[in-house]
Amino acid sequence: MKTPPLRLSGEVEAALRGGRPVVALESTIISHGLPRPRNLEVARELEATVHERGACPATVAVLDGAVCVGLTSAELERVAGDVSLRKLGRRDVAPALAAGASGATTVSSTAWLCALAGIRVFATGGIGGVHRGYVSSFDESADLLVLSEVPVTVVSAGVKSILDVPATLERLESLSVTVVGYQTEYFPGFYLHSSGRRLDWSVGTPAEVAEIMRRQDDLGVTSALLVANPVPEADQLDPELPLPSYARPDDAGADLVARTGVSIGPAGGRALVPTGVAIAIPEGYAGFVQPRSGLALRHGVTVLNAPGLIDSGYRDELKVLLVNTDPVNPYEVHRGDRVAQLVVQEVAHAEFVSVAELPGSERGNGGFGHSGR
Repeated sequence: MKTPPLRLSGEVEAALRGGRPVVALESTIISHGLPRPRNLEVARELEATVHERGACPATVAVLDGAVCVGLTSAELERVAGDVSLRKLGRRDVAPALAAGASGATTVSSTAWLCALAGIRVFATGGIGGVHRGYVSSFDESADLLVLSEVPVTVVSAGVKSILDVPATLERLESLSVTVVGYQTEYFPGFYLHSSGRRLDWSVGTPAEVAEIMRRQDDLGVTSALLVANPVPEADQLDPELPLPSYARPDDAGADLVARTGVSIGPAGGRALVPTGVAIAIPEGYAGFVQPRSGLALRHGVTVLNAPGLIDSGYRDELKVLLVNTDPVNPYEVHRGDRVAQLVVQEVAHAEFVSVAELPGSERGNGGFGHSGR
């Protein structure tokens, strides 16, 4: 077998040679999963956390046709800031190398590449899985097949929140991927501590995880060990709040409710109201947060930056920026109050080109606000 074409950072290479622990990290969450500039902050926080626990972080990416296992500070900034970076699954790595392209690695490619590098542990937020409606779409993440083929321990908070958890667990069982709960008997719900699905195995300490890894090595197991590590209950999104829902079957806007109460002062008082909901919008679509007309009419409370745009790559909790236009009276928002509406629409991706002259129109060059009269 040929030596895989990997470029290891000095720190990662030294750690592997010295037998010190190394933890692989994916880069798609940096480039595509979080808004800028928060994405770079999170990337650095993740690496710092690994360092604080006595291990060496190895963020993986493909840059200029080279597989990089462990990034410099400048490379991490590039992954966070370069909007042209591709999203590379395992199938995409070879074409990217051949083309000298750059891209961020997903769970499937990161798990595969870290196995090639000799790294045994990979930490991520959530793996891909079986999508809802699989029987009609056959939409299943490549992550699952790769996990059945690489001897890597993957630590995650479950599968991404838009997926079918029971079907994903069934598929992992069919692929002989061992799943153990870490200090829990239930599979996590990504943003929630529990999905409600009980697991067959659970462990309470890192030493127990390591012992399973040793036993897998003794038996020659070549599939992954998935360690389901839930978000702490105190940090989970609120499981008691309702999901966005439509008041009537033909409504375009789904109601968003307040997770916490807040008082908004009069005469332009503002408040950023959390909704307890995080959402993954499919590519090719966008979400638009709109004011509630009744709230605006009766109380003068509206959404300040309407319509608030939610891109398909956004994954954080939805928060609504409310403003109180009433000149005298404050407005009290209570937990569970409907504060805004979410409209999800298909959006076109425009290509902007430079031209010498724009085509004429009836309104012509009247400029901003010109009505043609």
